Amino acid sequence: MERANHPLELLVRNLQLRSHLPKKDREAVLALPFTLRTLEASTYIVREADSPEFCTVLVSGFAFRQKLTGDGARQIIAIHIPGDALDFQNLFLDVSDHSIQMLTRGEVAFVPRAAMQDLARGRAAVGHAILVKILVEASIFREWVLNVGRRNSRSRLAHVLCELGVRLEAQGLADEYGYELPMTQEQLADALGLTPVHVNRTLKTLEAEGLIQRTKRNISFPDWNRLRTIADFNQRYLHLEPQQSGR
Repeated sequence: MERANHPLELLVRNLQLRSHLPKKDREAVLALPFTLRTLEASTYIVREADSPEFCTVLVSGFAFRQKLTGDGARQIIAIHIPGDALDFQNLFLDVSDHSIQMLTRGEVAFVPRAAMQDLARGRAAVGHAILVKILVEASIFREWVLNVGRRNSRSRLAHVLCELGVRLEAQGLADEYGYELPMTQEQLADALGLTPVHVNRTLKTLEAEGLIQRTKRNISFPDWNRLRTIADFNQRYLHLEPQQSGR
């Protein structure tokens, strides 16, 4: 994946997927102060119970949100791609109720939370775009609850693969729904509420049916429409059409 020239360009592109940002507002986002850091896979960006000081933006690589049970069992509750702001959910909350880790090695822009708050309050279009982004993340969470709670393992896995393809393509980061799958089978299991053995068996089933092709970590979809049907995938919940601000 090729990185944008400015570390915050993908954030602007991400916000504009669903909200119109005039030129001055786009420039204001790009003018935010930030520190760019390269983080290794598994590095924590936010830990549960932290008091966030930054609003981080994923510039390259992948990240994920997680919750842990009292005995340490992990549930991955979201996957994040380049351009995602990882801390909009903590922008006006003083304590994080979940953790965020790097899924792969990548670059993260650390924007002071106060600067992002001031921008959201001072520019209505940016504030609206941030609100819409948070609402879309809530919509994706709802779909993930449905996915884990009510779909069978075949549909469950196919759905996550479809979602990643559509989101990456919308950001210009995938080619015809083909991409490098950033997750191990253990991580997929933690996202799907399955065991790694079950994930491995289900991947082989989808491959044998001609629904996916794998070359190392690269994955492509020879029969995208059939995969969508099996996944019960309707991208409505991603809200990829621009939203109009109310007046």
